[in-house]
Amino acid sequence: MNTKVADIMVESVITTHQHQTIGHIKQIMKKNKVSSLPIVSADGEVDGIITFRDLSNDISDETQVRHIMSKEVLTIPKYSGIHIAARVMRNHHIHHLIVTHEKKIVGVLSSFDLLTLVEDHRFIMKNGPTKSNKKSSRT
Repeated sequence: MNTKVADIMVESVITTHQHQTIGHIKQIMKKNKVSSLPIVSADGEVDGIITFRDLSNDISDETQVRHIMSKEVLTIPKYSGIHIAARVMRNHHIHHLIVTHEKKIVGVLSSFDLLTLVEDHRFIMKNGPTKSNKKSSRT
């Protein structure tokens, strides 16, 4: 399979800025039914990410995003193979990757996007090798 990240990523990315409040972020996530938001600088480069998991702690709605966002964000180029994206997500125990092209956000890839790909292709697991019925010849 030669599927690239660009083939399955979500292109309509909703972003926000560090100065926004947690209350505002919760509203955006609920309204748009998303579980992560990339945090961008004024020039559109990735500063961080905030996920639904970050909001699960008891945090005041008045808290600014910059205080709880993850600053170390893993990104992946849009022309990378999906097997690379899956490996990065698995190895780092994350569910969202920011997709970039020339340092700008062009999409988001989630673990659900990868699952949809598997579901759409209806992969069938092949049976493993079976033992041979031939008797071994020992001399």
